[in-house]
Amino acid sequence: METLTLIGLAIAPALAIILFVYSRDKYEKEPRWVLFWAFVLGMISIIPAAFFESCFSSDFLNPVDTFIYAVFVVGLAEEGSKFFFLRIHAYRKKAFNEPFDGIMYAVMVSMGFATFENVLYVLSGGIEVAWLRMFTAVPAHAAFGIIMGYYAGKAKFGKNKFGTLLWGVFLAMLIHGLYDFFLFQQNWPGLSILAFVVLLIGIRLSFVAMRKSRENSPFRPFTPKYPEGNKPDRT
Repeated sequence: METLTLIGLAIAPALAIILFVYSRDKYEKEPRWVLFWAFVLGMISIIPAAFFESCFSSDFLNPVDTFIYAVFVVGLAEEGSKFFFLRIHAYRKKAFNEPFDGIMYAVMVSMGFATFENVLYVLSGGIEVAWLRMFTAVPAHAAFGIIMGYYAGKAKFGKNKFGTLLWGVFLAMLIHGLYDFFLFQQNWPGLSILAFVVLLIGIRLSFVAMRKSRENSPFRPFTPKYPEGNKPDRT
């Protein structure tokens, strides 16, 4: 029973985030089977990421070494792996037909990754780890995914597709790396609080990205600047 409780606590935050972002997709919902497979591929994406990370090591005592490891090993491995599955699966679908879809699919991939990772951490760390990661690591993965997905949506319907996709992956990798750097580094323990600052900035950027993507939806109903009868009288 305790194991089932821990698994439930490990899965719950990702499901809550998925439902929240899905509710923000106001104008044209995505096929559930495409979303489901995006989630499954997100779980699979942890395998190449973990393999890449296992090829490197850091003692976290040298801040420069720690920064390089956090950004260019962990950030690159995890966000790059998520992007790979986003690109080969959802990005090609006909259902990807508005900018917000990039966010929706990237969140599904990211939450698949976060769920798999969270179950492993929670089963080994217990209920305290479950509650801590519920408000830190899982929302962080969602924020990284939304930022990446925002640029995937821009790339899909823009001109500079490659550059925009690359920029989205880079930003997700950088923010992810900064978040981990402040947690990994051991020279200045007080700096760990900055990881939460990075998390809050990422969440704030996520809400901005969702709003902008919705505003650019081709399915958004036309709203006149001045509702009929309320146009200001200039005479």
